[in-house]
Amino acid sequence: MSVTKSQRDNYQQLVKKHRPARTIVKNTIRAFIVGGLICEIGQVIQTLFIRYGHFKPTEAGNPTVAVLIFLSAVLTACGVYDRFAQWAGAGSAVPVTGFANTITSAAMEHRSEGWIAGVGGNMFKIAGPVIVSGVVSAFFVALIRYIVTHL
Repeated sequence: MSVTKSQRDNYQQLVKKHRPARTIVKNTIRAFIVGGLICEIGQVIQTLFIRYGHFKPTEAGNPTVAVLIFLSAVLTACGVYDRFAQWAGAGSAVPVTGFANTITSAAMEHRSEGWIAGVGGNMFKIAGPVIVSGVVSAFFVALIRYIVTHL
């Protein structure tokens, strides 16, 4: 049974009629605020490492990122981060916490398949392209910087 152009157009009109209105401005503001708050939390953690852990400012970044990743993984495992991300939108997906959420969610989803085939094999299916893109981008940026500074 084939669908006619008229039926397809009627269906498209019906879909448009029932589709909820997009709130782009509200979502953009919410993402900006949430992303900023996550970064502010990271700044507070970094300040704590500097002040109480006696780290130098140049050394405090790595443990700060590790703490943010750990917190995101724990909140994902508890089911909190996904509900938060649903409300926050892109603001929760862009920082490193969103990346940790992606990996943790995939690992949890496939844990019944075992540690190697399930968790290990599926954990990086979504995050793998991000890692590869980051490594390749870092390589080209470093190459360009090397060429610029040594010519």
